Amino acid sequence: MSGCGDHHDPDCAEVLAEVWLFLDHECDERRRTLLAQHLEECGPCLAEYGIEEKLKALLARKCGGEHAPSGLRARLREQIRRAVLEQAEVTVESGPSGTTVEVRTMRVERRA
Repeated sequence: MSGCGDHHDPDCAEVLAEVWLFLDHECDERRRTLLAQHLEECGPCLAEYGIEEKLKALLARKCGGEHAPSGLRARLREQIRRAVLEQAEVTVESGPSGTTVEVRTMRVERRA
């Protein structure tokens, strides 16, 4: 028995549990057809589906495609570069006579 009182295959709980897969087109065509048929025939599930679909559209509209400002991206890129160089014990200095790179290395040998 389903949540609306009618017998469905799949039942309402199963359909509502998979509604995000349906919305994201992440189920196979056979399952998608079965879920779509249930949603067309079942008013309570269709109402629930409508709410889910609107929420997803709102989230995509408000949160989708946002990009960090170019200044923030540049600062993050520079901080990551510095952290990587520091971790690798590499010093880079730029001056009027050019750029100097110093690499400190330590060799570790293992014997079996």
